[in-house]
Amino acid sequence: MSELRRVWNPPNPYKTEYRELIGEPPAAELEVYEDNSKSILSRNDSPDLGFRWSVNPYRGCFHACAYCYARPTHEYFGLGAGTDFERKIFVKKNAPELLQKALGKPSWKGEFIAFSGVTDCYQPLEAAWKLTRGCLEVCLNFKNPAGIVTKSLLVRRDIDLLAALNQKASVSVAMSIPFFDEKMARVIEPGAPTIKKRFETMELLAQADIPVGIGVAPIIPGLNDPDIPRLLKEAKRCGASFAFRTLLRLPGNVREVFFHKLREGLPLQVSKIEARIREVRRGKLNESAFGERHSGSGAYWDTLDQSWELWTRRFGFNQESSSDRLSTFSRPAAKKSQLEFSW
Repeated sequence: MSELRRVWNPPNPYKTEYRELIGEPPAAELEVYEDNSKSILSRNDSPDLGFRWSVNPYRGCFHACAYCYARPTHEYFGLGAGTDFERKIFVKKNAPELLQKALGKPSWKGEFIAFSGVTDCYQPLEAAWKLTRGCLEVCLNFKNPAGIVTKSLLVRRDIDLLAALNQKASVSVAMSIPFFDEKMARVIEPGAPTIKKRFETMELLAQADIPVGIGVAPIIPGLNDPDIPRLLKEAKRCGASFAFRTLLRLPGNVREVFFHKLREGLPLQVSKIEARIREVRRGKLNESAFGERHSGSGAYWDTLDQSWELWTRRFGFNQESSSDRLSTFSRPAAKKSQLEFSW
């Protein structure tokens, strides 16, 4: 269980007023909202990502990762990018039905689907709502290839389903593990499972012959870049076959949340980390240009880049690419009516 969190949100740029709390802020209690979205497939046109379609059964994330680039999406609903994003969570209760409808359209050609492009599809609410499992069952029914990125141990629950999907189509699971040090992870990812448990989950997936990898995402210059060799070595030991990395992004109020948590948990490292981020971002804290958001530039980034290439090659990792997958998609046959069977 994560520690008690107090309400804290940076000012919402879409609201005309901001209220400061007097005295100790109240506890940030979990609140669940039903999202009545009319569609579930999200299209991505960014060259920074290796997929075009994604499914996000939830908005907001209990894992509370300080660096999560999806935080500003909560501000569109009049909420905050801080604890509101972590504790006011929307569930798309009709996600499996919406996906069933989308994959049944003649226009759908069976392209790879990423779970999830925004927040963790296996965050704790999934234990009760089972929306991700329902969506994966739809993928199995249509033999549609899929890929998952998660920090959660809950993916273990669906090993049977994932193994079946991998046999009929293809599926892969990337465990997101950007830190090797547990104490550091508690500061930056306070609601996520321990690193030890994430590696154990990776090992269980590999033992079930489910393609599994590691996402060292994000790389935070000056903080977790020294962890790269140890993370890749342990991932290989646990059966990982692919690895990917991204550079830290700090769009909008993500920057405020990230540095707020750094100042609380790692105050002596704030200046060093900020300097390193600016060094790989040409003096900026964030890069919004397509094609440049997940990688950096300059001498320090070149060193990180070379280190990544060295260690991934040494441990024999493949670079996962959704474009390399052949589609096995097929629409299930329509069920015959009782009248047809009687004849």
